[in-house]
This record gives sequence, structure tokens and C-alpha cells, in this order.
Amino acid sequence: MTATTETRIAALRTDPALSLLHRSLDVYYGDPERDARMDAFYSRFVSSGDLVFDIGSHVGDHIGSFRRLGARVVAVEPQPLCLRALRAIYADDNQVTVVDAACGARPGRTRLHVNSANPTVSTASPDFVRAAKGAGGWESEVWDADIEVPVVTVDALIETYGVPTFAKIDVEGFEDEVLAGLSRPLPALSFEFTTIARAVADRCLDRLTALGFDGFDVALGDDKSMTFHRWMPATDLATHLHDLPHAANSGDVYCVSGHQAVSTDS
Repeated sequence: MTATTETRIAALRTDPALSLLHRSLDVYYGDPERDARMDAFYSRFVSSGDLVFDIGSHVGDHIGSFRRLGARVVAVEPQPLCLRALRAIYADDNQVTVVDAACGARPGRTRLHVNSANPTVSTASPDFVRAAKGAGGWESEVWDADIEVPVVTVDALIETYGVPTFAKIDVEGFEDEVLAGLSRPLPALSFEFTTIARAVADRCLDRLTALGFDGFDVALGDDKSMTFHRWMPATDLATHLHDLPHAANSGDVYCVSGHQAVSTDS
């Protein structure tokens, strides 16, 4: 992180208009050890000069990791406060393109259910909101506002910006809709899963298999550490996700096409 970036984040942390993002900025910025773990983890997928799609950027900590690895980044985010933060943090970085939109199955517009107190779990999926109600660990979450936002497909992003080497998809239960807007395999991507919406992960795995992805592993929570350390079939990973206890809560499934190596550590 450059001194200029640190100064901008410090200003955002004290901006009253961004008070709802202060917690996220504190959590996701300013931890060099976390940054180093992220960079080491993503270096197996991302190299200098690559193009990366960050779909559901929130406040952009993953953008920072991809940029430290030398990648160009297209960041897709529909929340106005998050967009304001992203544009401030990466204002002078011409290798970061911020797209004001949600990602979905087809272009148009959709309703985004905003969790003002915890914007990181805002979602375009009404099913996700319903699944969270009464679920253990989600009792305090409230989606208190709806806004209409534009929708772009991954295919449209590819047509505009090129084919990414890696795509990170983190959109709170809308991941299957994002993948429905992708019609070709990529070298690698990740999608978030939650134990309150396991059927979404099933649909994602089915879609990715149909597209030609053939290797899968999972990292639980925010821990950038693969579970199996090998690329496994989608059916095996689906069984593992269904067997996880509810308390596992969430994680990211990593997917590759045309994989050659047995290990996911390299």
C-alpha cells in the first residue's frame, strides 16, 4: 500500500458520510500480515500483466492484493458508498477500472437489498435474505433498504475488457446468477458459498461443470488456505459442502479448467 493510498483510506475512515463503511475499512485495510497471506494465496492464480475480475468488490481489499501481484483489475460493485470508497482509494491507478453495477444472468436492472449496518452482506438475492432470517449467526442482520441498480453480465465484461485469468465472485447468494451470465470457461475463478444457501453452491458447481471447469477446492471463512490441497471433482466437493456444519458459515470455492497439477498449493 502506497503512502498516498494510506492517506486516502485514513481520510475515508474519518469521513462522516462513510460512517457505515468505517468498520469494513478497519477490518480489511492496515494488516500487513493479512495482506501477505492474501498475496501468497492468490499468486497461484494471478501473475503480473494478468486481467482479474473482482465481482462484488465491497471496499476493495482484494483489488489491493491483485494489484500488488501486478494484475489489471475490473472491479464490479453496485453499492454507492462502496463505489465512493473504491474510486477514492484507487483514484490514481489506471490499472483499476470500477464498474457501477451488479453482475447477473442478463443485462438490465435489479433490486439490491442493502444491509446498512453491514454492507458486506448486501445482496441482490431475496432468497438469501429469507434464508438468513432466524438462521444461527445471522440474527442481527437486517436488510433495511432496497435500491435499483444496473446489471452487467460476465460475458459483457469479457467483451469489453478481455478474458480474465481469474475472477473472484462474492455476491452473497447471487453467485449462481452471476455464473448464468458466463458462457465460457476461464483459467480459474472463485465463488463464495454460505451454509444458509447450499443450493446456490450446487447450482454454481453444476454450471461450472457444464462450462468445462474440472478441478475444485475450497477455503473456509476468510482463511486463505485450501482444504484438500488437490483439485477434485465437483461431485466430491458438493458432498463436502453439504456435510459441513452450519457453523462453518461461509467460504470460497476455487475452480480451474484444464488443470494439470494434482496439488492446489502451487
